[in-house]
Amino acid sequence: MPEPEFGISGTSIFVRIKKDILTEDYLKKLGLNERQIKAVMYVKKEGKITNKKYQSLYNVSKRTATNDLDEIVQKKIFEKVGTRGKGTFYIIKRAIIGQIGQKKGNNWAKTQKAQKRRKKR
Repeated sequence: MPEPEFGISGTSIFVRIKKDILTEDYLKKLGLNERQIKAVMYVKKEGKITNKKYQSLYNVSKRTATNDLDEIVQKKIFEKVGTRGKGTFYIIKRAIIGQIGQKKGNNWAKTQKAQKRRKKR
């Protein structure tokens, strides 16, 4: 379970507890295969994944990696950053990040900066 968030709003103190909806059981129910589930867990931990990294982690061809990653995007779990080529990577869709309470560590910050640079182009 993600860490709770504590805060102060006006005269109130609050604790926000977020539920991690991206569990292995939930992902299986969506129809993801074992590689795809492992990739989602990888991105939750590391912040992003590339096609090349997917190929090396799961020993699959470029075409299989592309198909698997595209399916995760179609299921609205991943967001593709970039259109094609070496600079393209996949992150957890922003709408889901708030639900799982993913920590905004270095990987997350780097991913966000790269995403902003791409949008400016």
